[in-house]
Amino acid sequence: MKQNPVRWFEIYVQDMKRAKKFYEKVFAVKLAKLKNPGMEMWAFPMEMKGRGCAGALVCMKDVPSGCGGTLVYFSSENCAVEEARALKAGGKLHRSKMSIGEYGFISLVHDTEGNLIGLHSLQ
Repeated sequence: MKQNPVRWFEIYVQDMKRAKKFYEKVFAVKLAKLKNPGMEMWAFPMEMKGRGCAGALVCMKDVPSGCGGTLVYFSSENCAVEEARALKAGGKLHRSKMSIGEYGFISLVHDTEGNLIGLHSLQ
């Protein structure tokens, strides 16, 4: 494999307005509406030819949000910054910033929809 194995992610939500507000505040970005029939999608900023993974918030009938078998980690300069923003934006702390040895640091937070997301930084 000559590329990162993950190309796209979707975070399922029940209340798009609330979820969009949460993620825009935590990561200090603006999400962009994607046109898809049968579902509402808002994408994180992305470059089609850029490196790494892109993704979106998705609200689709009969698809629940919440803690499950998939965990998405967002990269940052210092995950403690986004951790604090998540709490101020209505999220809940699952695990505060902790060392993962030579691989940096992580924080785990629940968004406003009950999803568990990871934050990763090298400092």
